[in-house]
Amino acid sequence: MTANANNKSVKFEGRILFLTEDTSIIRRQLEASGDEANRIEDELAQALATDSLPLMSNISTDEITPGWVCFYYDETLGQYVFVGMRDGAVKKDEVKNGGFAVVVSGLSKGCGSSRETAPYAEKWAGIQLVIAKSIEKIYGQNSQNIGLLTSTDFGLIDRVRRGEEIALDEFTKGLDPISQSIVEHGGLFNYNKARLAGEVSPPALSEPPAVAGGPDRRASDTGPMNIVEKIIARHAFVKAGTVGVESVKPGDALFAVADVRFSHEYVTPMAASLFVQGLGPDARVTEPESVFAFRDHLTFLGKVMSPKHREMGLLERAEGLATTQESFTDKQGIKLYGENPEGGSEAICHNAVVEDLALPGQIVIGTDSHTCMAGVLGCFAFGVGSTDMANAWFTKDIRIRVPETVRYVFKGKKRSDVAAKDVMLYILASEYMKSSKGIGKVLEFAGDDLMNWSMDERATLTNMAVEAGGTTGIIEPDEATLAYVVTMRGLDEETVRKGFLYSDADAEYAATFEIDLDEIRPMVALPGDPRNGIPIDQLTEEVRIDAAYGGSCTGGKMADMDMYARVLQNALAHGKRVAPGVHLYLQFGSQKIKQYARSKGYIEIFTEAGAELIDPSCGACINAGPGASKTAETVTVSAQNRNFPGRSGPGKLYLASPYVVAASAIAGKIVEPDEFLT
Repeated sequence: MTANANNKSVKFEGRILFLTEDTSIIRRQLEASGDEANRIEDELAQALATDSLPLMSNISTDEITPGWVCFYYDETLGQYVFVGMRDGAVKKDEVKNGGFAVVVSGLSKGCGSSRETAPYAEKWAGIQLVIAKSIEKIYGQNSQNIGLLTSTDFGLIDRVRRGEEIALDEFTKGLDPISQSIVEHGGLFNYNKARLAGEVSPPALSEPPAVAGGPDRRASDTGPMNIVEKIIARHAFVKAGTVGVESVKPGDALFAVADVRFSHEYVTPMAASLFVQGLGPDARVTEPESVFAFRDHLTFLGKVMSPKHREMGLLERAEGLATTQESFTDKQGIKLYGENPEGGSEAICHNAVVEDLALPGQIVIGTDSHTCMAGVLGCFAFGVGSTDMANAWFTKDIRIRVPETVRYVFKGKKRSDVAAKDVMLYILASEYMKSSKGIGKVLEFAGDDLMNWSMDERATLTNMAVEAGGTTGIIEPDEATLAYVVTMRGLDEETVRKGFLYSDADAEYAATFEIDLDEIRPMVALPGDPRNGIPIDQLTEEVRIDAAYGGSCTGGKMADMDMYARVLQNALAHGKRVAPGVHLYLQFGSQKIKQYARSKGYIEIFTEAGAELIDPSCGACINAGPGASKTAETVTVSAQNRNFPGRSGPGKLYLASPYVVAASAIAGKIVEPDEFLT
């Protein structure tokens, strides 16, 4: 890519890689060179123009950079871009050596994890422009932060092929003013350097005038707001020493002060490297008492790493991530949730943030897409990339474009064999979500029956909001929220209640959906995407399983342990155990959850039923612990949150509720749990 003298236009010099549903077409492009490569590109461009070229959709960050690739955080990433793609369509160095400058794909490019290694791998492989029908929120923001251009305008393809110089503002259309400026500066660090030097400023957010309704009041200042808008308004950075504005509205661009900032060993080293590169070796994290780090993702990696990856030296590299994180946190005075003497981690970061750290009304940011789980407490919690976190360590604030909110109102009462996971799979399978309309939205959940759910069950909803491409999920705090926080942390009730905020009755939403809980039956998401949900009774054939996994931040909570125990205790009472040939893994989300299970007598039930118990860690969910599949033929039913190709090993992964996971382990096949709940 070349830029003109004033950096107002760019020209792309290189091939275009079309990522297609038919992976053999991807292979043809990668294997071609010279005139043959030009002929294939002509053919594919013409087919795309006539809508006869099905593009690959839902390309997850796991496919762009599989978990083991993320042990690197330098230019080495460019060698491995797309090596996790379905059907093994891309091999090491093929993209980097192929001279590609542009990559084209379908809906939901960059879904899944918030790992910034994905766009970095594309950039370091020579990709300068990503064109897709829709681009996931975190992936798109990460791309902006590192200077990788993105667009949903397919008209650019012909212009690139003609060798045109394209105005930079073609890539800032529809962006908020801050994002536009970041793109124009070539990335977030460049922008923030200019911002801190006073050379550029975010758009002003008006403070309320002295007289209500005065001429300088923004139109939205007297209007209603939902809970997320109120939280953002309360935290908006105005100027040094001044935080908070009267109101905000969707589309407003601003920086907001974060109350909690956290990262884990997968990401901390990369963010630390960027922090030092951007700010110098003596830079200090601002207010480290509100910053936390976790050793929770790779605790059990040594138990499952393949011989091939061991030979590549990846185990040592992965262990080095933890060492680098520990060194950085020691130097900066950051609290580190480390390994536990009993085994595993102290906690998965998301479980600990809900149990120990976040409070209602706060802004919480973390280098993991499931940061949104903390929205269960009535706070605005969302995932960010390495560059965002490195900047936030110093500035304490994070850029936000005020998101639109979609409201889900639950009517009726869910069945006794239905869990929150089933409700979420039902929502994700809707046309609204499958057509990418959920990207960047907040999912606000409400309804009378919801208030009867445990905090853990509510947390399943907020945790999985990101599977819709959403910014976050949120539930208004109530007395159950108050009791949970006070009991878990011993805080004063009034201190906690000060953070309680609620949506105004006449707040505006991008869409509102009413969900009849009575109609939802036990669900299962078919392999490949969490949005592939169907009722179990609609499976067209019997699905025999090799493994059942109950764990992860989504499926390893206290209420999940209650569900596993209920099914397994019932099975034992009827003389049944885990089916022959099936391996049931149950993994705790934190040491507190493990202690809860022990106090309830569940450890004995789980063991007698034939389950393997695993100490806290992300584990199988990211192919880094027991429960991950080892062969393509392995069939697993899992309570984790996502099932993108290759994420948890090469096998077929079905998503389901804790009830279904436990019942299926007993039956040896995916079944509805009602038989085991009576």
